[in-house]
Amino acid sequence: METTLEHLDGDRVRLTVAVAEDEFDVAVDAAFRKIAREVRLPGFRPGKAPRKILEARLGKTTGRQEALHDALPDYYSRALVEHDVDAIDSPEIEITGGQETGSLTFDAVVPVRPRATVAGHGSLRIEIPAPEATDEDVQQQLDALRRQHATLESVERPADDGDQVTIDIDGRLDDEPVEGLTTSGYLYEVGAGAVVPEIDENLRGASAGDVLEFEADHPEEDGTLAFRIAVSEVQARVLPEPDDDFAAQASEFDTFAELEADIRERMTGLRRSQAGMMARERTAQAVAGLVDMDIPPTLVEVEVDNRINDMAMRMRAQGFDLPTYLEATGGDLESVRDELREGAEASARVDLGLRAVAEAEGLEADGEPLEKYLMLLAAQVGGEAEDLRTALTESGRMLEIRADLRKQAALDWVFERAEIVDEKGNPVDRSLLESPEPEIVVPGDSGPIPIADNEVGETDSSAAKPVDEEEE
Repeated sequence: METTLEHLDGDRVRLTVAVAEDEFDVAVDAAFRKIAREVRLPGFRPGKAPRKILEARLGKTTGRQEALHDALPDYYSRALVEHDVDAIDSPEIEITGGQETGSLTFDAVVPVRPRATVAGHGSLRIEIPAPEATDEDVQQQLDALRRQHATLESVERPADDGDQVTIDIDGRLDDEPVEGLTTSGYLYEVGAGAVVPEIDENLRGASAGDVLEFEADHPEEDGTLAFRIAVSEVQARVLPEPDDDFAAQASEFDTFAELEADIRERMTGLRRSQAGMMARERTAQAVAGLVDMDIPPTLVEVEVDNRINDMAMRMRAQGFDLPTYLEATGGDLESVRDELREGAEASARVDLGLRAVAEAEGLEADGEPLEKYLMLLAAQVGGEAEDLRTALTESGRMLEIRADLRKQAALDWVFERAEIVDEKGNPVDRSLLESPEPEIVVPGDSGPIPIADNEVGETDSSAAKPVDEEEE
């Protein structure tokens, strides 16, 4: 098989493929064997009719058409691999010779991934939450813990946010009581925002003995709700004193100082464990922001497909499938796609941005990065690195792996040069931003080496059919 590549405008290439007559005849022979199993001829058992008999009965072109249908996708895929074509959608194929006799020739016009350009990627300023717990952070956690152990005390003043009011509530729609909105002696926290905002608006400033009447739009259906609320008591939270007695009651510590130190240590540990990943995610997002081009819809839809496939895979691992989930939630697949599309476009933009950085800085995946990947993958699947290299190359997956490794190198390159600061603009200690080990995944499952959860998958380039057949 001989192939040539021509670059066209509009992010497309043309592959011209020529399959010698004797090579294509192997596919024709296989096609006639397949036909023999599907037709019945007098005097021959199924699958045993000779090719010459079938050609005489059905015509020589019958086998060639079947061979085109079966073998052309393989020829096309081999051409993609030979020229490292990064196809992002199905090709337009035109058969230019060999439909009846002789060598097979065809052209495939293939949409390819566009190349973005970026500027300023070597001097980004990335802001992340401080990896150290601040005094304010610790105080918020302590206050939350004190609120959990608060007591209620009746007060002779109007209610305010955070107060607990005891109410009798009567909610009606078209003069009929609404289930869940009609009860007595109900303890309600002012400012909780339950049901409709008008409840909180009317309870703020209300005192024991007040009767409130008001209307509000129904939050879930057409119509107006009529409320009558009688306030019988207003109670304020009384927080326990932040002392050793509180610490002993609310935790396993004997002193408040020990409790405070434990909260600070745990918050700092959590923030530090997240700091490196968050810094890299925000670096990737910053690179995406440098991409000044429209993202091809095909790239977005491919990423949506990948996310739905991942979702379905996780659901199967939990014992149920996506159709069952959609039926149970009353949703549909198109709604799910719509919800995923914005995030998918952001991921596609990250993909193009990191590829652009790799191109601009001459970052390559061959050599040590690729060898390390193959060794880790071989250890994971129990094979030999060279066997994996051959299999991945022949299947076309090596193109994707190299792209992933180049994107990882690009992210590292940008990250090393970025200024990382906290919310107040203070520099973040780089030693707290250690890079996690990349995850090596068997190609074909979820894709190799996820980069900040922003991978963009490849299309199934083998799903090629002649234009004539698609039109028919």
